[in-house]
Amino acid sequence: MYDLAELTSFVHVMQSGSLTRSAQELGLAKSTLSRRIAQLENQLGQPLLRRQSNRLLPTEAGQLFYGYCQQIIELAEQGQHALDELRQEVSGELVVATHNALARSWLCDQLMVFMADHPGIRLTLQTRQHPPLDTDSQAVFLWLGEVPKTVLRQETLAWLGRGLYAHPDHLARCGAPAHPKELARHAWVDLLGDTEHGLVLHHPDEGEYFFQPPDSRFQVDQHVLHGDAIAHGQGMGIMPHWLAARREAFHPGSLQRCLPEWSAPPVPVTLLHAYGHRPRKVTALLCHLRQNLPGEWRNQPPRLQSDIFRHPKMATA
Repeated sequence: MYDLAELTSFVHVMQSGSLTRSAQELGLAKSTLSRRIAQLENQLGQPLLRRQSNRLLPTEAGQLFYGYCQQIIELAEQGQHALDELRQEVSGELVVATHNALARSWLCDQLMVFMADHPGIRLTLQTRQHPPLDTDSQAVFLWLGEVPKTVLRQETLAWLGRGLYAHPDHLARCGAPAHPKELARHAWVDLLGDTEHGLVLHHPDEGEYFFQPPDSRFQVDQHVLHGDAIAHGQGMGIMPHWLAARREAFHPGSLQRCLPEWSAPPVPVTLLHAYGHRPRKVTALLCHLRQNLPGEWRNQPPRLQSDIFRHPKMATA
C-alpha cells in the first residue's frame, strides 16, 4: 500500500520541478523529501524522476504514475471529507416541498420526528400544485403522481393502488354498480384533469375496461377536497386506497369502495433531490424518510404491466 505522504511529496515535486522549492513549501527538510521520493521509487521498482540541469523531470514511469497519484490523493481527500461530515451535527436550514396530499397525511408528522432527533435543524415545509422541475441541492421534494422529465434525481418509494369510492348514501340513491359499464349513471367527482381523457380499469380475470366519465359538476385540485366531495355524497371518484383508508379511520362510514375487483392505474410516490454531493442534513433527511415509510406503502403490489402504456383511446384523446 502506498504511503500518502510519499505520494503527496511526489506530486508536489512534479508540479514544482524542484526538491528545494517543494521542501520549503511543504515545510520539510530537503533530505526528508528526497528520502520519501526514493522510498516510493524503491517500492515501485523504477525511477520516477531524472535530473536535467537544475530541474527534475519525470521519467516515462513518473509521468504515467503522476496521474494515478492525483486520483489517489483526491479520493483520500473525499474520504476524509465524508468522515468529517459524520462527526458534524445535523443542523442548518432545510426546505422540503411536497404534493399537498402527502403533507398532513404522513410527511408533516415525520418531519416533526426528524426535528426532534436533530434539534439544530430549521425546516420549511411547502406544498405545491405542480411537480418540481428546477434544481436545488438544499431542497428535498416528495411527489404523488407522475413526474415529468427533470434535472433532479428521482427515486420511486412506492406505487399506491387506486379504486372507485362513493358515500353509502349516494350508492343507496343511485345503486351500487356491478360492472364498470354501469358507472355512466353516476355523478362524477374529478380531481382536476385526472380522468378527462378517460380511465382504464383493470380486472384480474376480465382484463381492461375503458371508461369515459361524464363531465364532472364539481372539480377540485387537491386530494383532500376531492375526498371531502366524495364523502359528502357529491358522486363517485377515483381515490388512492391509502388516502381513503386514512379518511375512513377518522370518519367511519363516509366512504365505500365500489367494484372492488376493478382497479385504476396506481400512482407513484417519488422522492426527488439534486445529483452530486449532498449536505449532511439532506442525506440524514433522505435516510429518515426512506426508513419511515407507511407500512401500507411497503405492501403495495407492483405496478401492473398493462398500466405502463396508455389505453389507445386515451392516447388519441
